[in-house]
Formats: sequence, structure tokens, C-alpha cells
Amino acid sequence: MLLDKGLVLMSDTRTNSGVDNISVFRKMHVWSVPDERIISIMTAGNLATTQGVISQIEERAKAHNERHNSLLEAETMFQVATAVGKILRDTIATSSEQNGEDASAAFRASMIVAGQIKGGQPRLFMIYPEGNFIEASFDTPFFQIGETKYGRPIIIRGYDRDMSFEDAVKLLMVSFDSTIKANLSVGLPLDLLVIETGTFVPTHQRRIAADDPYYRAVSAGWSEALKNAFHALPDYSFFEGEDKAG
Repeated sequence: MLLDKGLVLMSDTRTNSGVDNISVFRKMHVWSVPDERIISIMTAGNLATTQGVISQIEERAKAHNERHNSLLEAETMFQVATAVGKILRDTIATSSEQNGEDASAAFRASMIVAGQIKGGQPRLFMIYPEGNFIEASFDTPFFQIGETKYGRPIIIRGYDRDMSFEDAVKLLMVSFDSTIKANLSVGLPLDLLVIETGTFVPTHQRRIAADDPYYRAVSAGWSEALKNAFHALPDYSFFEGEDKAG
């Protein structure tokens, strides 16, 4: 989510290959160079694809003293998005070639790239499996990947570009809580990252587990508020506009 003050990011950690094969994997990855840049990537889709992309970014196949992170060398966030898009496209293409043409859909993944490099503004991109991407603006101020249909209406109604970081976190928690209750493919814990413009380090970062007191309070409060709002609506009548004596 893009705000006047910076960026607020949240991801869940559930991956699944069916209802009886559910695991927890981090979907948010963060790199920071104090006073110079902070970059985060969030992932959705095939786990092997997304882990392969992150590994290539960090070049984990090399010896430790030979590794370098390509994102830390880019001059702009646009270059970062371009590099991530190319790696994602190539990773999917390689997996598809190795497993046959019909396998391409199974290896699909998408990503959100967010951050700021000194000299530029905070920027937010959504990367498609084909490697192309779009950038957020204050006309389109937030992106979602993965399961979106349950939580999106809440963000649309609650978002305000000048809202506080705290209100933005609360809004995202409500959005995720609604999605978690409706879809088994999304689950706790949640990872949260807040980036204030011009700081180049995480302003606030934490993992939110199922027993988190604030999350539980938000979840219970939202459920109760929905019930109260429902009962406050005008009652429907079977006889409205009819002659009850007839």
C-alpha cells in the first residue's frame, strides 16, 4: 500500500498443495542498506518458482564470498522491477521447458516489489508471470497478489492516502482477517513491514501470530461491528406495498 508517508506491506505465510498439505513459508523478503536503499519483495504462486527467483537474486549457488545481490546494485526502483521481472520470466520458462509445455501454468507466480533508493521516491510494482509489470500511483495506490477477492473491497472502502501508518496496518489486518476466514489457502502468521519515506530502514517490522492480542482484538471487533451494522439496516418485509387485508 502506497501512502503519503511511505509504504505499508503485509503478507501471509501459508502455502498448500491441497487441503491436507499445508506449510508455512516466508513470502516477504527485505534487503536494506542504511542511508541508501530498502527493497522488499512479496511473492505468490508456485513455491519452487518464487524460491528460485529469490535464490537467483541473492545468487545462493555461489560460494559465500562470491555472492552479490543484484538488487543492491540497481540505480533505480524501476531497474529493480525490471530485473525481478526478467528473473521471474526466465525461471518459469526454464521450469516449463524441463517439464513439458503443459507444465507452464503449474509454475506461475507473481510478485510485488516495493521500496526506495536514495534520490528517488518510494515506489510499488506488481510483477506478472510474463515478467512485465505495472506501477502503483495514487490513482491505483495498492496491489494484491494471490487470493484477492475477499479482502480487496475492504481496502477500497477504507484506504486514504494521508492515513496514518497505524490505521493502514489496522486496515490490512481487517482485510487479511476477512480473507483468512473465507479461504483456506491464506493463513497466519502474517509478516508486516512499514517503510517511512527517506529512512531506508524498516520503520516497523514484525510477525503476527494467531495468538497476537491486537490481531485477535481486531478480528473480534470487526466481526461484531459487521453484525451490528447488519442489524442496524432496515428490516425487509414480505408485505411492503401490499394490501395486508387482501
